[in-house]
Formats: sequence, structure tokens, C-alpha cells
Amino acid sequence: MNVPTTYPVLTLRPGAVEPPTSPERGVCRSCGAPLRHTVVDLGMSPLCESYIRHGQLDAVERFYPLHVLVCDACFLVQLQQYVSREAIFSDYAYFSSYSDSWLAHARRYTDQMVERFGLTAQSQVVEVASNDGYLLQYFVEKGIPALGIEPAANVADAARAKGVRTLVAFFGRDTARALVDEGRRADLLIGNNVLAQVHELNDFLAGLKTLLRPTGVITLEFPHLMRLIEQNQFDTIYHEHFSYFSLWAAERAFAAHGLTIFDVDELPTHGGSLRIYARHAEERSRPIEARVMALRAREVAAGVNGLAYYAAFEERVRETKRRILALLIRLKAEGKRVVGYGAPGKGNTLLNYCGIRVDFLDYTVDRNPHKQGKYLPGTHIPIFPPDKIRETRPDYVFVLPWNLKAELIEQLGYIRDWGGRFVFPIPTPEIVA
Repeated sequence: MNVPTTYPVLTLRPGAVEPPTSPERGVCRSCGAPLRHTVVDLGMSPLCESYIRHGQLDAVERFYPLHVLVCDACFLVQLQQYVSREAIFSDYAYFSSYSDSWLAHARRYTDQMVERFGLTAQSQVVEVASNDGYLLQYFVEKGIPALGIEPAANVADAARAKGVRTLVAFFGRDTARALVDEGRRADLLIGNNVLAQVHELNDFLAGLKTLLRPTGVITLEFPHLMRLIEQNQFDTIYHEHFSYFSLWAAERAFAAHGLTIFDVDELPTHGGSLRIYARHAEERSRPIEARVMALRAREVAAGVNGLAYYAAFEERVRETKRRILALLIRLKAEGKRVVGYGAPGKGNTLLNYCGIRVDFLDYTVDRNPHKQGKYLPGTHIPIFPPDKIRETRPDYVFVLPWNLKAELIEQLGYIRDWGGRFVFPIPTPEIVA
């Protein structure tokens, strides 16, 4: 599992950061130990949200390594940083509100947190990386004060249009201290699908510690590393996701900042996620729940705190690539028309790693108007509105956001009118009638 001692030479652009040049590939962003052990190498790929306009099709694109490593001290799985956070997130193409199932998830979460923690009009809810207000809008509806912190100004504007007060900033110690100086602390401090996207992990966790009221609660949701490994979800790896957490690794990172994880929910979202509940370590009124101890024991039994657990993943990924390509080659040889559904970040990892371009997918569609009329990075597959599928009546729809399987089979059920079928590529390619 040792990392090769030679690496590709990169030409840096504004916003890029100097890659590590030592045989160790840098140090762990959680504990600082040298990184020496590969989990999977997905080759070179462009930034997954860097959608291409028509006039840019003949321009040079930047590709960066997708080489995943694991720390042999704290077992945090991670990518090195090649581009600054400002270059990735300051103007962002992802809007959470375009998924109906995710909105339903957010509404359920709001109801659960209000009931469990007794939130009222005197409480303060803060969400970091609050995106377009998809979640905080439901707290606002209940009359509970809510503040979003979102680095992408274009996305923050959409949140404000929903009536969600939103601060445009990256979250960390400095942002937290500024809010505390204004007299603002959080009773409920939320971060959904942001922990993986934080490069300066210790600065982020210190900010959570600072902003949390003494009796407050943090909830963070993130894809569970065990599901990624067991379900072969290699496409959830991309440059915007710097870290991939087990409960084991998360507990150690939080403890280093005086925070204790006292409860955990296992969720079906994003192919299998954790929602962890954390408090100040010194605040003992919330004991550590049995679910934390049970999941911790399962992870240890699986081996997440040993290098052997990660050793076979790369070959499983390679085999999945071969199966996906074999299926698409067969369908095209039979004269079938295949199109994509969705333009998610995970789809761009899969397509670039597998070398799937317009020779296999005629086009893809997406509900997000910010992506329509553009092209996928690297592969240059054109993106249309969803009605394009009705117009062209393809034989197969290759579903890139496979984690929304049930939702999309229902939404796109009309393709059965002409005998259309679905292809779901993960965990292994599957055709669904």
C-alpha cells in the first residue's frame, strides 16, 4: 500500500496550492502524522463542479490527482489539497433545493431537533455551509432564529430570497469569534455534508467549539466511510471532498478540540451517512448513548483502525470500471441509445475515471438551471433540461446520482412507455426495467 515515489508535474493556476513533493504526500490534516498509504488512485480529474461553457470547449482544462490516502495514526481517509477553497467554493454550482428527497429529509430533521432539544423563539440555530437555505427555511417557518454561514455568494443569495439570514464567509475560528463578539452563540449548530469539504479541519472544529453555547448541541451529517468502502462508492471521491470519516476517526478529531460525540444516527442519505451529535466535553448532562458504543464496536470489528481494511478497495474499484465499460460497449454495439441523468459531482468522478464521453452517453440532463446549457468537466458531455429525455426517447438512462434511486425511478417512470430502462452504476452496474 505504499505510495509511489514519483508524481505528475502540475502547472499551477491562480487559486492552486503547491502539491507535496516528499515520498509521504504530506501530513494528516487531523493529527499531523505523515501520509504514506494509498486507499485508491483514481488518476487525474478536473474539479467536479467546474462546468464548461460552449466557448471554453477548446480551452485547456486543469486536471488534478484523485489519490486517496489513509493516515496510519488516526485512520482518517483523505485527499491532499491542490486548489484553494476560494477557487472551489466562492462561486458554486450546487444548490441543495433541487432534490425533493433532500428537502423532505431537511424538514424531518427540523421537526426532530425542535422536539428533541426543545428549541423555541429564544433559541439560536446556526448552520455552517448552509447552501441555498434548503434547511434553515424550516426553522424560520417555526419562528426559531436561524443564521446561515455560506462561502458561495451566489448560493447565499438564493437563501436570502427564502428569508434565511445568511453570512457570506468560510467558517472557522475567526468567523466564530466574530459572532461570539456580537453576542451570538448557537444552541443548535448544524453542518450537513460540509465536514468532508473542510481542508483546515482543526480550524473548523475549533470554530465549532467556540460558537457552541455551553449547553448547546452540534449535529453534523457526512457520508460514512464504511458505506463508501463496503458499497464500492468510489465516485463520492472528488477534490471538493478532502476527508472521508469513520466514527472512529471523527471521535478522535472532535476529542482533540474538547468535543464529545454522544449520539449517532445511521442515515440512508448519500448512499449511507452518519449524523453525529456532539457537545462540550465538560458538559456531562448528555451521556454517551449506546448507539455510539455499538457503532464504534462494529467499526473496530470491521477493521477501520487497521491498514488491512483498505487494501482490497482499489481492485474492487478497477473491476467495477471494467464492468461499467463492458456494459456500455455491449449496449452501443447493439445500437442502443444511452443518455445520462444528472450532473452531480460524483458523476464527474465516475465518468472521468472510466473514460466515458459522448461515445457512450449522448448527453445528460439536470434540474439545476445553473448547469443546463453547459458541459460536464473533462468529458464534455452536454447538459440539457430533463424534458430532453421525453423528446429523444432513449433506450437506456444511465443514472449518475444513484443514491436517489427510488426517487428517480418514480420521477422517470415515463421512460417505460417506450421500453426505456435504467442503468445504475454503483455499487455494481445494474439494469432496472
